[in-house]
Amino acid sequence: MPRLLIVHHTPSPHTQEMFEAVLAGATDPEIENVEVLRRPALHTTPTDVLEADGYLLGTPANLGYMSGALKHFFDTIYYPCLDSTQGRPFGYYMHGNQGTEGAEKAIKSITTGLGWEQTAASVLVSGPPSKQDVERCWELGATVAAGLMP
Repeated sequence: MPRLLIVHHTPSPHTQEMFEAVLAGATDPEIENVEVLRRPALHTTPTDVLEADGYLLGTPANLGYMSGALKHFFDTIYYPCLDSTQGRPFGYYMHGNQGTEGAEKAIKSITTGLGWEQTAASVLVSGPPSKQDVERCWELGATVAAGLMP
């Protein structure tokens, strides 16, 4: 059964709301035969990544950069997963109050280096997530998960 790994750092109510919507989309009953695992970024291992078939990443943008937790995740898994995860699908969501450009650039750079393929539009939110933002998070989760269905 294909496995979707959601790697997240959810220190605020806004990122938690976005995470819950992504998870709800990924676990929609219409998406069949896809196992969804969720791991906090600081506790995700290279084995978690190697055993997954696709990824969803969630982070706040702190001072214009991804969270230290997500950066730690990438630092931990980069070389152990570099040759074995190329071509795998991923998507990401991000919340930032002071711009997300630096965090977006970093995620794109690292995932390009890993050879991952972005298969859904990223969800970028500033301020409290609107109803539309939450719906886009749901769609992100559902899209990446559905893409893994056998």
